[in-house]
Amino acid sequence: MFPKRILTRRDKFLLLSLIPVYFIVCGFILQPFSEIWPGMVTLIREPDFLITDYFVVGGVGAAFLNAGVLTLLSIALIYFLDMEMDGHTITSACLMFGFSLFGKNLFNIWTIMLGIWLYAKYHKTHMSRYVYVGLYGTSLSPIITQLMHIGNLPVPARFFLALTAGILIGFVLPPLAAQVHHAHQGYSLYNVGFAGGIIATVIVSLLKSFGITVESRLIWYTGNDFLFFTLLSILFAGMAAGAFLFGGRGVVEEYWEIIRSSGHGGSDYLRDNGGPATVLNMAVNGFIATLLVLIAGGDLNGPTIGGIFTVVGFSSTGKHIRNIFPIMAGVYLAGLTKRWNISDPSPMLAFLFSTTLAPISGEFGWLAGLLAGFLHSSVALNVGIVYGGMNLYNNGFAGGMVAIFMVPVIQSVRDRRARAKEEEALE
Repeated sequence: MFPKRILTRRDKFLLLSLIPVYFIVCGFILQPFSEIWPGMVTLIREPDFLITDYFVVGGVGAAFLNAGVLTLLSIALIYFLDMEMDGHTITSACLMFGFSLFGKNLFNIWTIMLGIWLYAKYHKTHMSRYVYVGLYGTSLSPIITQLMHIGNLPVPARFFLALTAGILIGFVLPPLAAQVHHAHQGYSLYNVGFAGGIIATVIVSLLKSFGITVESRLIWYTGNDFLFFTLLSILFAGMAAGAFLFGGRGVVEEYWEIIRSSGHGGSDYLRDNGGPATVLNMAVNGFIATLLVLIAGGDLNGPTIGGIFTVVGFSSTGKHIRNIFPIMAGVYLAGLTKRWNISDPSPMLAFLFSTTLAPISGEFGWLAGLLAGFLHSSVALNVGIVYGGMNLYNNGFAGGMVAIFMVPVIQSVRDRRARAKEEEALE
């Protein structure tokens, strides 16, 4: 029988840090050291709106180093703010890692975080209250990079515009994120992605009115599926083994408790079910998401690994195999009936990121989940044109719209059925 172990706060943060450290080591193995630093410079300087795969732009090693270092810095920020680890600590770290493979870099996230810090100062409250909103809100970091590429302005002017935009984004994110949460009632897990879509729409519309346009792009890495499947499988197998090592046999019972939950917004499996069960859930979901990408004919690269880590991260705050599978199945079915193929880049990202709607499936059943995934695929593939790919959490914006559309209708049908049953009981 495996013993159950008690971890200190420091132990928890160190264990979470093993994920980015693992990929940093992999990065130095997969790309010559002499190529990594030039690759880092290239991915920092390159525009990075959707879809820009850092595996192509800077190389696999540079992409893993960028993602690993940013994730370690995010974990360190939370740690030195004297915060206890909760589900959002894991989610924010995994999202930072995943999206730092195709959009976030060591240059473009900090002005947004500065805006969050100024917002906290303005309201005379501690930065810890808004740090997760800030880390999630770096989804808008491509805007910062894009402003640095306005060719007809001198560098100081471009830097001033980027700094100002980042601060404004960080300053408006907290109140807007709180407001839009009421709109979808917690049935879309990527709440800041929804808020970010609104902000990106305003900013990009403003830029277009001054004649600054963004061309669509697709930079997509292919050809190393077996390598990345092996790297991911080793990680997820290690996480599962660690879950049993630290949680004992009771981890299975706690895992089934997670499976039985709806995953509705506000879920925190780390708090409610413990670290070992949460890590097991992360490992299972990560491995299944990786397999589904390959089964559907997709590529394993920066964006899709980012999508996999989004599933992994939110496995601590709402996702499990029972509530994500119907959503993904709905997107897959859409690929069989619509004009695009599920293995194409944008549909493949929708396939992974659609799991933002997991609470709909968890709360209302698999049929609602199928419908949500089916609708999400269409919305996600068309809504990004509004803000030119400047919101990395495009599916968060799309998912929020689908949730706002579906949930009131489902609830009204439920309420009508409940009233009908009450009336029958009284007869």
